[in-house]
Parts: sequence; C-alpha cells; structure tokens
Amino acid sequence: MFRIMADPFANPTPQFGTAEYLGKPGNDHCQFCHQPIAGNYYRINNAMACGACADKMRGGRATDSHAVFVRALLYGIGAAIAGMILYAVFEIATGLIVGYVSLAVGWMVGTAMMKGSNGVGGRRYQIAAVLLTYAAVSMAAVPVWIHYGNKHRQEQQQLQRQQSQGQQNQQQLEDEQKQLESESGQKLAEPAAEPVQPRMTFGRWLARAALLGLVSPFLEVWGGGVTFGWLIGLVILFVGMKIAAKLTAGRPVQIYGPFNDSPQPSQLSLT
Repeated sequence: MFRIMADPFANPTPQFGTAEYLGKPGNDHCQFCHQPIAGNYYRINNAMACGACADKMRGGRATDSHAVFVRALLYGIGAAIAGMILYAVFEIATGLIVGYVSLAVGWMVGTAMMKGSNGVGGRRYQIAAVLLTYAAVSMAAVPVWIHYGNKHRQEQQQLQRQQSQGQQNQQQLEDEQKQLESESGQKLAEPAAEPVQPRMTFGRWLARAALLGLVSPFLEVWGGGVTFGWLIGLVILFVGMKIAAKLTAGRPVQIYGPFNDSPQPSQLSLT
C-alpha cells in the first residue's frame, strides 16, 4: 500500500526570516575553490560556497577609508595617463580621430580604480573615475598638437633662415649708414627697434596647454559649429564615462548561511 509522508506544502505561510536554496546533496561544489560541499553551505552573492571560503571572504572584506580612496585615485590617474597616451598614439599613427577609444579609456580607469581599492566603490569613486576619463580623452589633444607642431618644424627652420638673411641685410644697411655718417659728418636717424616679446615660462605654457586640452572637445564647435561627427564623438565620450562610473559603483559582498545540505525526505513511501 502507499502511505503519504510529510507534505512539504502543508504550511503555506511564507518564511521571511530565512532563505533556503535547493540543490543536489553530495553533488554541489563550491564556486570559489571548486571543492565538493558536504554538510552546511553558504551563499556569497548567490554563488554557492563552502564554509572555509565564506570565512575567508568574510575576513578579507575590504572597507572604505581615506587611504583606500587615495590608492584607488593613484591607480586611476595612472590608467588615465596610459589612456591618454593610447588615444594620442592611435590618432597620430592613423591620422583618424576615433571616439571609440574613449570606451577603452573608461574601462581602463574604472578597472584600475577598483583594483586599487580592492573592490571598494561608491559615489566618490564614480565621480573621480568620470573626471579622470574625461581628462584623459580631452588632454590627448595636447600631444597631438605637439606632434603636428614638430611636423612643421622644417617650415619654421625655413622661416628662421629667411629671418637670418634679413638680419644680414640689416647689418649691411647699418654699415652703409655708418659710412654715410662719416662722409657727411651728420648722423642719420636710426631705425625704430622692434619690441621684444616676453618669453613664456614652462609653467605658464603647461597651464595654458592643460586648459586648452580640457576644453578641446568643444573647440571644434567654437571654430566650425555643431557637426554630426562632433555629436557622435561626444556621445561616445559620455558612454566611456558611464562605463567608468558603472565599474566603480562597487558591489557589496553579501554572505548568507549556513544552510543545511541534508537530503530532503521523500514524499511517497512504498510498503
């Protein structure tokens, strides 16, 4: 005859105090150390884990602090510099302005900051990652300008040779003027001296280059108006900044358990 055993649905009242996860007893493995789980198990962000991995994760949980944020910021600055170099080198090598590099820069900055913080994220990490991504992409225009400035060095050298020739002609005119003065005994009027332009210091040049670099995404609009290509590039830059913000949002480690991995009783028994 058949005998009905305990009905698991006899008490339909939901239990809000605990969570239970069904599995196959004896066949489950820890998702972190990949060892079989015998007895109780835990859940780490919905991933099954053994007791040893749960204790290790609980003990190694990183906490937010000023030192952690500074370390993440330093990692992010390093990644931003690397991203700026990548963007500039790509543009110089290909001669093309490809905004999709902004996506890679955002990923680099966000990943580096999370590496520096050991997984800690939050609002201030997101703000820093967004600003660093924008700075890296916009400041990439500075080395590109320097490159094209050096490219025209030959023209500048030609201009300098012309100026040197002009100075030689000026010296010859001065010699002739002195000769006329000695012959006539009268002093001729001297040509007016050209005003000397003050030389820009390195610090002032660096500050000016940084300012122009930061506003470089909008210089095209200032010079030629809004274009479709500029809008696409701005949207891609925004997406790259969004990637950096998403990566640095952080994900808290949540550990649940322990749960009993004992076999469930059979619903039917044959006697």
